[in-house]
Amino acid sequence: MEVVLPEKHKTLVIPGSAVSYAPYGDSVYVIEKKKDPKSGKESQTIRSQVVRVGEARGDFVSIIEGLKPDEVVVSTGVFKLRNGMLVTINNDLAPKPQVSPTPVDS
Repeated sequence: MEVVLPEKHKTLVIPGSAVSYAPYGDSVYVIEKKKDPKSGKESQTIRSQVVRVGEARGDFVSIIEGLKPDEVVVSTGVFKLRNGMLVTINNDLAPKPQVSPTPVDS
């Protein structure tokens, strides 16, 4: 007897809340570190990056193209953001993504 198993693929997944869905294309905000040439201070700005979204499982979506594994994305409040804004990373209030989410007040 011979059993054929599905191929395993490495998949990049991010929280579904990080994706801004739009008719002209889905996008995420990528956080970039930049250094001010005058003061030498490092800051974090964001830029919009168009992505192709794949399957969704629970609170996660797979990204087929448009994002590199080492890039950091904004996961909450993406509808309030614009290109070039300064941001500070604070994951204290972010909900923990789950593969099988259940409502809190059920």
